[in-house]
Amino acid sequence: MQRFWAALIAVCMPLAATAGETGLKALETADETRGWEAVGRIDIADSSFCTGTLIAPTLVLTAAHCLYNQRSGKAVDIADITFLAGWRNGRAAAYRGVKRAMAHPDYVYEGRERMDRVAFDLALLELDHPIRLPAISPFAIGTDPQRGEEVSIVSYAQDRSEAPSIEETCGVLGHQPGILVLSCSVDFGASGAPIFQISGGVPRIVSVVSAKAEMDGKGVALAAVMSQPLTELKTAFAANRVRFQQIKPAGLVTAGGSGGAKFVKP
Repeated sequence: MQRFWAALIAVCMPLAATAGETGLKALETADETRGWEAVGRIDIADSSFCTGTLIAPTLVLTAAHCLYNQRSGKAVDIADITFLAGWRNGRAAAYRGVKRAMAHPDYVYEGRERMDRVAFDLALLELDHPIRLPAISPFAIGTDPQRGEEVSIVSYAQDRSEAPSIEETCGVLGHQPGILVLSCSVDFGASGAPIFQISGGVPRIVSVVSAKAEMDGKGVALAAVMSQPLTELKTAFAANRVRFQQIKPAGLVTAGGSGGAKFVKP
């Protein structure tokens, strides 16, 4: 438990990923991105971005904190959100606007990420038009990974915003109630990036990137144990309940360094 809380405390501390210490591989050609086109960049008001993944022709899964302006704490206007499926070197396989967005009902944005919110850091975006193209297949949802299992991540991030990168093998270091601690390398912009289990050559989403932290002097990624909260989110979404949860008033912030653990580009 002590090792786990070392990671939790570091959530509020910005970390810099060091090139050469990660297993990231850029997907820069059509052949390299084939099969991953349902992962895309979510552009937010031309000033920030997250990563998201198509899980149905009209639904994108991402992190809840991507739906909030990190400076004002206010919900982002959905008119300012664009999903760029398969974005690579200035072009996307499909461009879509968003007509509805919903965070998990128990997620409360607080400006700086609190550890107890990682477990609910999930959101769904409903696209203004479905994506039904032969080259873009939505990903299925898998089962919650266990400690010791290997997972993969496909993400966009600062300094690699123009093409996705894949880390094919990273490990599940911890499986605490509601939260996964992963050895994967992530950075700003990777919020909402899909975490995959790959079995028989078939990738299935098991969570999305919520925050980065440090444990034993090494960078780690934090994500929700997703099965139950995603079911809850889908139920709320289908019932068309409130779009965003309560926002903490400006001026009330949690302890921690500036910048927080969010991956939305400053």
